[in-house]
Amino acid sequence: MEETFEGVFGFENHEELINEMMSEYGQDILRLVYSYVNNKEVAEDLTQDIFVKFYKSLHTFKGKSKLKTWLWRIAINHCKDFLKSWYTKHVSIAEDTTYIKTKKEMVEEVIIQKEAEDQLISAIMSLPIKYREVIYLYYYEELLIKEIAVLTEVSVNTVKTRIRRAKELLEERLEER
Repeated sequence: MEETFEGVFGFENHEELINEMMSEYGQDILRLVYSYVNNKEVAEDLTQDIFVKFYKSLHTFKGKSKLKTWLWRIAINHCKDFLKSWYTKHVSIAEDTTYIKTKKEMVEEVIIQKEAEDQLISAIMSLPIKYREVIYLYYYEELLIKEIAVLTEVSVNTVKTRIRRAKELLEERLEER
């Protein structure tokens, strides 16, 4: 006996499901993609592509994982494919470097905090992707190491090692500054 779409997903059609997934996880996916490409406009384009790919491949979902995990797997693979693509290696995208300066009336603590956050973000973004992705998933998305292992398709021990190595690299880079 085959289950209906509604029975499997709890939605009457694909459009309802995609709308719910975009509402629920759109910003998370955008942040994940940005952590790979380090460019807002490219991240927005890739996020749209990811949801289109998700929608078009819903019929292939086997239910062996949560739908959210499957969406994240699509996003990670799409980002990795993008980074390996001819386009990425041969087309340079000019980043908007406009920076809004803090107002004079802002207290020194706010400025120092912002500077420290910027240094941390810069250090994280300078890490190799295999370290950057585990840091992002572990600290920003608060995923369990086991979940990260499933998403990145590596062993739990490899995830632990990458997190440890990423912390070491971050410490080194932050000390240099």
